[in-house]
Amino acid sequence: MNLTLLQDDPQKQQTPPVFVALDTSSVQEAQHIVARLGDLGTHYKIGLQAYMAFGHSFVEKLLLQDKTVFLDLKFMDIPNTVRHAVKEGVSMGVSMLTVHALGGLPMLCAAVDEASKASFRKVETKILAVTYLTSLSQETLPLSVQHQESFLDQVLELASIANDANAHGVVCSAEELAAIKIKYPKLKALVPGIRPQGMQKQDQARTATPLEAKQRGADYLVVGRPITEAPNPQQVLQSILDELRDRV
Repeated sequence: MNLTLLQDDPQKQQTPPVFVALDTSSVQEAQHIVARLGDLGTHYKIGLQAYMAFGHSFVEKLLLQDKTVFLDLKFMDIPNTVRHAVKEGVSMGVSMLTVHALGGLPMLCAAVDEASKASFRKVETKILAVTYLTSLSQETLPLSVQHQESFLDQVLELASIANDANAHGVVCSAEELAAIKIKYPKLKALVPGIRPQGMQKQDQARTATPLEAKQRGADYLVVGRPITEAPNPQQVLQSILDELRDRV
């Protein structure tokens, strides 16, 4: 089984959108990044740090600028609590929300069901199930599960929960991406831990270049510090987009 490329003809692969991760506690810094990226920056990820610092109102501002917003809060609680949290996220008009697959099938089903209700939706909000964070590796898993199964097998089990719940997709690293796509082809895949060629991994354990992630079947990419900490963020984003569009 070839886990490198999923398409017989790579030319037919669509270019995955790049969500710029605004991981900052400063609303001024976030606004500055968005302003510097201008029209080139169309997709943004708001995670825990930014949302806790200045969240709801800033999300609304991005939406008013016709930006696509991925709200990455990784919900994990009892099904009823997650259902109501998803309802709040959907009412804001964000395009994607994350929940932890480790929360189990009932919780994930509650999230998917709530997101599918049309009565209050501004846009279609997609539910993505988080498998294992890209900062983890086999060696850093809890000892109780570290030696039970391979890392890939554990990720595939979490993807099966997403598949059974009819989630839109999963969040996974590029290392597990092709295997997930082969076993669960209907699941979309959002891939964080993206590092352009030559850039350091920093605190990420399982990384890939933009092109590698695309070739393995990524539907969405998340790129943070390589763009936001660059002297010229727009130039870095443009180079990533060029790589995704022109090279296969």
